[in-house]
Amino acid sequence: MSREGAEAAIAAAGAAPDASFPLFEAAIACALHEEPAGDAEHARACALEAAERVRARLAQHGPAEAMAEALAGDMRLTGDLMTYDDPANADILRLWERRRGLPVTLGVAYIDAARRTDLDIRGVDFPGHFLLRIETAEGPLALDPFADGRIVPPSELTRRALMSGLAPGVAERLEALMAPVPDRAVLVRVQNNIFVRARDAGDHVRAERAALRRALLDPSDHRAGSMSPPRARARVRSLARSRRSAARAASTAAPPRPPAPRAIAFGCS
Repeated sequence: MSREGAEAAIAAAGAAPDASFPLFEAAIACALHEEPAGDAEHARACALEAAERVRARLAQHGPAEAMAEALAGDMRLTGDLMTYDDPANADILRLWERRRGLPVTLGVAYIDAARRTDLDIRGVDFPGHFLLRIETAEGPLALDPFADGRIVPPSELTRRALMSGLAPGVAERLEALMAPVPDRAVLVRVQNNIFVRARDAGDHVRAERAALRRALLDPSDHRAGSMSPPRARARVRSLARSRRSAARAASTAAPPRPPAPRAIAFGCS
């Protein structure tokens, strides 16, 4: 898929209502928009296998354990502790190649596998660290996809909230902190991760591509700092033209002249 085709697919996903937002395919389109040579078919095959593994595990385990055993155990998905800021960690195609990524990218894989097996798992914008909320017969549980899908108990959720800087009275309101977000917001969070890391690295073209995807995924977002899709698209193309012009100028520039020899000064004897 070309970058233009991926952009059209992202725009189509962004126009869909929350109830039918195509999370996994939209994540693939975002990855191809960033790197058109990515292997989407491999990711799709892995996602199908992950769902089959979950179905098999559900015959022996409850929903939370089945998800962890299938995704972290069978499919070997885990958090990337060693190279956390690697751009590949925010790419769903590279996630399935490398089997590691950011919490939110791993969350996309978990949510997709759950949806294919009729499990109710949704993303949670928990302070400082993306989590998953899975509904079980005993009530909702928090899962950490970055930590091999393990269950996070309420006491640790409160501790994490406090460490993120929330006041004690707010940190203890776990029902509010664990409120699920729409799938669209999950993928927007992925783009936010890409944007921040690219901006900090000085890769402005990549940062603006992430901003464009964010605008296409949620065209109704009119908060301060958000750009409309046409404006974001214009900025990406302008930066790309500037980068190409700079590259052409550098390739045709005359080589620098060698420095003129300097006179040697001798001290008085």
